[in-house]
Amino acid sequence: MDKEALKAQALELFNSKSYEKALRLYLYLANRGDLTSLATVGYFYHNGLGVAQDYSKAIEYYEKASNGGEYSSSFNLGLMYLRGLGVEKDSVKAHKYYLKSAIKGMPQAQFDVALMFENGEGCTQNYSEAAFWYEEAAKRGNVEAFNNLGVLYKEGLGVEQDYKKAYILFKQAAMKNSPQAQFNLGAMYDQGLGCETNQEKALEWCRKASFNGHQKAKDIMHRMQQDGQIVF
Repeated sequence: MDKEALKAQALELFNSKSYEKALRLYLYLANRGDLTSLATVGYFYHNGLGVAQDYSKAIEYYEKASNGGEYSSSFNLGLMYLRGLGVEKDSVKAHKYYLKSAIKGMPQAQFDVALMFENGEGCTQNYSEAAFWYEEAAKRGNVEAFNNLGVLYKEGLGVEQDYKKAYILFKQAAMKNSPQAQFNLGAMYDQGLGCETNQEKALEWCRKASFNGHQKAKDIMHRMQQDGQIVF
């Protein structure tokens, strides 16, 4: 049976939760240098699927795959270094691995590396780099990247301050049900930043954010209800 047929069989076993059988096939392929299989074996050890959970083994397989250019393993290594799973916490290494995966085009890695640049975690704080990677993640559909990029435009961090762009970015994320973006969009309507002041829309988006669990929005809505300003 050729490699692709074996991979298809392994995936079928994985999807049917026959993890031990799937792992045997992935190990066979990994030992023959297949990068995605190396990453998958790492994932099995990482999550204890068909085998006892073993972070050290997961890292071993992820590193082999990452060294070969497999992006998901680089992302998972970043996660393990950030959280200190099987290794000492090391935000510098986490940033390095997230960046490696981000360069390969993984949206979540692009978002995470942007967040690290924004906060100066594991790297020198760099708002321009943060804006660049948020934009890359947003292009690939990461909803929270739209919101965070909107914040940078609203505050003029790493980009020229532009309320209209911030408003558009918040709205894109809000329409996709991001509670933080819904709250931020409500604030834009409240203050008339990048749009006409509209208290009805401000309240509408604050209410949506509240229903979606945004704590500050919940507090505002509760206070307004207590004051008799609104009735649900």
